[in-house]
Amino acid sequence: MSKSIILTAQEIDNKIRRIAYQIYENNATEKEIILAGIANNGFLFAKKLEKVLQEIADFNIQLCEVYINKKKPLGNVTTSLKSENYKNKSIVLVDDVLNSGSTLIYAIKHFLSVPLKQFKTAVLVNRNHKKFPVKADFKGISLSTSLQEHITVEFHKKKSIAFLE
Repeated sequence: MSKSIILTAQEIDNKIRRIAYQIYENNATEKEIILAGIANNGFLFAKKLEKVLQEIADFNIQLCEVYINKKKPLGNVTTSLKSENYKNKSIVLVDDVLNSGSTLIYAIKHFLSVPLKQFKTAVLVNRNHKKFPVKADFKGISLSTSLQEHITVEFHKKKSIAFLE
């Protein structure tokens, strides 16, 4: 199976910077926001967003890792923060790729058990064939792909890449 690069390292860096500015603009009056990254790549993406936000924003940014079994998303969803830590705060749920929407929708469900000030979602790659009515508020790129195609994002310290297989 062949791989086609859809985002180079420079393009990913540009998308991260643009999304960070959008998050900042959307939360300019906040004192603190929570970046809740879905474990593994979503959390790595959230850390990259946090780095840019620290350069440009004057609010406090708290990272939260969201643990969800992507194969069985109906199972228990947990986070690295206690629910009191994000009560009445602005949250941005972050993942690398929005495929069917199941991971995001079940993660969203977890956060809805606590009163929030605002809830948004951010993804690097948004695929346009979702099973669930969930959307990305901030997205790097939107792609129409076949159901058989798979998008992989690899985050590395020096160079990241996204490709279609």
